[in-house]
Amino acid sequence: MTERVIATPAARELIAELKAMYGEILFHQSGGCCDNSAANCYLPTDLTIGAYDIQLGVIDGVPFYIGKQQYEYWKHTQLILDVIEGHGGTFSLEGASGKAFHTRARLFTDTEWQSIAAQVKQDLL
Repeated sequence: MTERVIATPAARELIAELKAMYGEILFHQSGGCCDNSAANCYLPTDLTIGAYDIQLGVIDGVPFYIGKQQYEYWKHTQLILDVIEGHGGTFSLEGASGKAFHTRARLFTDTEWQSIAAQVKQDLL
């Protein structure tokens, strides 16, 4: 099965560091506004996941969510969580580390998209 969200080794390393510092964490792909369009990392108590959020996957035990409206723009792409040098979103846990999570994307192939669409349909049954 094709995963809808994956992470680079650098992102996985930063995730491990944040889990060691904070314990349970989660990601939410922002739709813009204050922190641009970025994957922000939160404590579960700092963000309410609701009916308008979709869980795209889990990276090293950390759930990754995106808002439904944002998902409509990105649904044909695999999100790739990466890390860049610099300061990211002020709300994201890695903000003071000198590193920032960065989301890249690639289009799914037709075969991958058919597989994902079939899985989504099965999940709805």
